Amino acid sequence: MTQELTPTETVGDTATTFASLDPRNGNVLAEYPIATTADVAAAVERARTAARWWDAQGFRGRRDWLLEFKKAIAADADSLASVVSAETGKPHGDAFLEVMLAIEHLDWAAKNAKKVLKARKVPSGLASMNQSATLEYKGLGVVGVIGPWNYPVYTPMGSISYALAAGNAIVFKPSELTAGVGKWLEAKWNSIAPTQPVFQVITGLGETGAALARSGVDKIAFTGSGPTARKVMAVCAESLTPLVAECGGKDAMIVAADADLDKAVQFAAFGAFGNAGQTCAGVERIYVVESVYQQFLDKLVETVKRAVPGGSDDSTYGPMTLPRQIDVVRSHIEDALAKGGTAVVGGTESVHERIVDPVILTNVPETSSAVCEETFGPTVVVNKVRDLDEAVERANGTSYGLGASIFTKSKSRGRALAERLNNGMVSVNSVLGFAGIPSLPFGGLGESGFGRIHGADGLREFSRPKAVTVEKFKAPLNLMSLERSERDMRISAAMLKFMHGR
Repeated sequence: MTQELTPTETVGDTATTFASLDPRNGNVLAEYPIATTADVAAAVERARTAARWWDAQGFRGRRDWLLEFKKAIAADADSLASVVSAETGKPHGDAFLEVMLAIEHLDWAAKNAKKVLKARKVPSGLASMNQSATLEYKGLGVVGVIGPWNYPVYTPMGSISYALAAGNAIVFKPSELTAGVGKWLEAKWNSIAPTQPVFQVITGLGETGAALARSGVDKIAFTGSGPTARKVMAVCAESLTPLVAECGGKDAMIVAADADLDKAVQFAAFGAFGNAGQTCAGVERIYVVESVYQQFLDKLVETVKRAVPGGSDDSTYGPMTLPRQIDVVRSHIEDALAKGGTAVVGGTESVHERIVDPVILTNVPETSSAVCEETFGPTVVVNKVRDLDEAVERANGTSYGLGASIFTKSKSRGRALAERLNNGMVSVNSVLGFAGIPSLPFGGLGESGFGRIHGADGLREFSRPKAVTVEKFKAPLNLMSLERSERDMRISAAMLKFMHGR
C-alpha cells in the first residue's frame, strides 16, 4: 500500500527522499531516503556476508543474540510505542500492546528454533532398511521483508523474528507510512551487534520494494493488499524467488443462540473498531442467529455509541493511517445503503477528512462490496441468519480466507463449526485469540494469501529441508545397478506383493 507523498529533495526529476506524515494532522514527522536499486543491491550483498556469520553462530548462538535483541526492545518499549503512535495515529496504549505481542513472538522464535529445525533421524522403511535417514532445516540465506503500516511492529516482526531464528539475515523495507518504526528496530539491533548487518532496513516507496523483490534475496515475506501482492509475485516470478504473502481478510463472526451476548458484543466492538478497523484479521461481518439477533444488535449499538474516535491517547481509536483508504470506506457504506442496507449507527456522514466515526450496517445484501470486499475501516455489517448452517455458508461466501470467530457456550459446537470454515484461523469465544499465541501459525488462503508465519510452520517457512542418508550396511538386494540379477528382481516382486498387494 502506498501513500501520495511529496518528495522533499530531488536530483533532477528524481525524488531522493520522502516525508513520513502524522495522520492526525498531516505534519511532517521525519524525512527518509528513497533507496535506489543500487542501494538495495548493496544492502543484500552486506546481508550475504552477515548471513554466513549468523549461520555459524548455530542455534544456541542465535538464540542468545535474539534474546539480547528482545531485551533491548522490551527495555525501551515505550519509546517504540511512541514512534508507532506518531506514524499510525493509534493511541499510545494500543501501540504499546502491539509491541508487547511482537516481543512475545520474538521470544518464542528464539527459544524454539532448535527444537523445530535441528537435525533428526527419521524412519527409513523396510525397503531402505540399510540406510540411516536424517532430516534437518537450513536457513535460506537472505530474506527480504516488505512490511505494512497498520501494525508496523507486530506484523513484520512475525516474519523477521522467525526468519532470524531460522538462520537468515534480513533486509526489511517498511511501509513508507511507518519508516520510522523500521529504522528504530534497526538501530536497536545495531546497539547490540553494530558490526554485523544481520538486520538492515531500507526505506523508500513502491519502487524500492520492487527492487528488493528483484535483488536476488532467497525469499520475500510480503504483507499488504491482494493487488499489490500480485505485482510482487510477478516480480518474484522473474527469478523464481519464493514468496509468502498475507493479503488481508474479510473476517466473519458467528453468534449462536446460546452465546454469551455481552462477551460477544465486547469482542465484536473490539474486533470491528479497534485500530480504526485497520486490522487484516479484524471483524468486518457478523452473522447472528435470528432468535438473539435484535438483542445482540441493541447491545452492540449501545456499546459502539460510547466510542470516541480522535487523535489523542484517550481516544477509542485514531485516524485512518492511509488517507486514500477513506474513499474505500465511504464507497462501501454508500454501496451497502444503495443496495437496501440500513445504517443503525452512523452513515456516510461519519466519514470525515481524517477520522471515520463508527458505522454499523444491517440487512446488507451479500453482493454488496461492504460484505465481499475488504473495507479496512471502522465499519461492520451485522446480518441476521436463520441458523448456524446459514451462518457458515455466508461466512464462507467471499474470496477471502484469513480468520474468523465463533461465539457459543458449547465448546464442541464451536470446534465443529470451526472445522467447516474455509480459512486459516478461528477463535471460539474470543477475537484474534490465535494472533497472540506464538506457537500457532498465522495465515490464510484464497485472496488472503498463502504461506505461514509464527509457530513451527513459520520457522520452517524461512528454511529449507535438507535430507541426508548414510548407508549402514550393504543392501541385501542389489537393485541400484545396471546389471540387476533375476534373483533380486524375483525377490523384490515377492516383497512388493507381500507388503503392498494384499
